[in-house]
Amino acid sequence: MDSEARIVACMEAASLDLKLPNPGKAAIRNIIGLGLDEAVRTLFPSHNKATQQQIVERYRYHFLIADSTPSPLFSGVVPMLRDLKQRGYWLAVATGKGRPGLQKVLDDTGLEQMFLATRCAGDTASKPNPQMLFELLDELGVESEQALMIGDTVYDLQMAQYANMPALAVSYGVHERKRLLQYDPVGCIDSIPELHDWFDLTSDTGPLVSEL
Repeated sequence: MDSEARIVACMEAASLDLKLPNPGKAAIRNIIGLGLDEAVRTLFPSHNKATQQQIVERYRYHFLIADSTPSPLFSGVVPMLRDLKQRGYWLAVATGKGRPGLQKVLDDTGLEQMFLATRCAGDTASKPNPQMLFELLDELGVESEQALMIGDTVYDLQMAQYANMPALAVSYGVHERKRLLQYDPVGCIDSIPELHDWFDLTSDTGPLVSEL
């Protein structure tokens, strides 16, 4: 899902609501993938906890209620997910979104039935802590080497490294290819069609953990 513009808009709106300096699009893009609390602490380190909590609350208001910035699925996502599920892959989500935010996305897209399990930053430790991956693997009853983390941020790839899980980077999301390659992914994919084709290179099936 191409949610970058919406995340940026909601964080900028939260800053404006509280009359705080706008951290800027580049800084906001950099924290995408972290849990909201961690993202706010990173963007507004000089503010006290009470102010940071206000920012969190205003962001949630804009993301869940007020903001209408589109967050479209990347072209080809739905056919790819359907194909992978039909071929026996177990699909899961590990996301920096909170549970209400993830549920809104799943409801809006109708994709909830595609995934066997989900974890959010609000459920457990935020990326790059590997706890959400460990919980997903435990729920699905598999080992980390049987799974693959697909992610578009360095936090996804760090999390996979900490969990001893193979990771596949995708450059069509938030962080640029050069940064992603620093974490030694098994590959770096530039588009959804290329990602779909990548799975034809192997006949093995098993859990597949994706960042949404």
